[in-house]
Amino acid sequence: MTTESAPLPTAGPIAALTGRADPRLLAAAGCLCIALTSVLIKVSGASGATSAFWRCALALPLLAVLAFSEARRTRVRAKILLPLLAGLGLGLDFVLWGEAIPRVGAGVATMLLSVQVVIVPLLAFVFLKERPDPRFKFVAPTLIGGIVLAGGVFGSSTTGSNPVLGLVFALAAGAGYSGYLLLLRLSSSPATQVRSLSLATVSAGFVSVVLGLPFGRLDLAPSLPSLGWFAALAIVGQVVGWLLIAGALPRLAASTGATMMLLQPVGAVAFGFLLLSERPGALQLVGCVIVLAAVCFAGRGAAKKPAVQSSARLSPTASSSPRAMSLNSSRR
Repeated sequence: MTTESAPLPTAGPIAALTGRADPRLLAAAGCLCIALTSVLIKVSGASGATSAFWRCALALPLLAVLAFSEARRTRVRAKILLPLLAGLGLGLDFVLWGEAIPRVGAGVATMLLSVQVVIVPLLAFVFLKERPDPRFKFVAPTLIGGIVLAGGVFGSSTTGSNPVLGLVFALAAGAGYSGYLLLLRLSSSPATQVRSLSLATVSAGFVSVVLGLPFGRLDLAPSLPSLGWFAALAIVGQVVGWLLIAGALPRLAASTGATMMLLQPVGAVAFGFLLLSERPGALQLVGCVIVLAAVCFAGRGAAKKPAVQSSARLSPTASSSPRAMSLNSSRR
């Protein structure tokens, strides 16, 4: 494993806060923060729209402070329209992922979001004419098979109330997240990361309102305990976890970064087991292993190309391609 010790000169407050720390420790801590978000959503007992809205609303003041600092440090003008459009996909992801968690389990729902490893290269091929890596034709069917098993389609599941519906929600969330990754990849740079994420968070909160209000799934007056869980979700997942990962990955070798990102789904399953007493069935565990193996195999292929890697579930930086970005990102 190799790392580059010097922080990016245009990384704004991220480099200022994380530049001297070991990037491997930063990445590990950030991944575990993101892995914990599914647990926080489940214990809040809120709907997907409610958890998504409050996650965005409570994170925005902190992101605004960081965005202001970034603008002063880098003096690089940020794009506006593309991050806002990217946030529509992020909001869809937040809402549907929140609905998947109680139905399929916090850990398994996070594992299922690895479907974006298939979707992002396909989107890049259709819209950007970027040919997938040769490994893709082996990764895609393997990953899909693992996702079907992990989702509890076959056999019994004790991790959620409706695993099949949870699988559908999680896959749809992965599609929304894939669109977010691709659009933000096109609009963001190391000098505008925080501002791009802030704009995406605004439109993600808007999506939660649009999807939640008509169906009575948005609670604008949650209890104090639930509000406390939402505050933890916003700080841990939307700000701290993203800050740590965004500060670490540009300084890590591609192979190291790809491997570190696997801590997210693994950590989510572990947290679900330890904190929520979730016990995936045997076939679900086999599916989780297959998903991890497929993502790891794909990441080894992406590691051959030098690139500034993207963050995992929250904001890509200037990676060399949407494919490389996808292979090193696992959700929120």
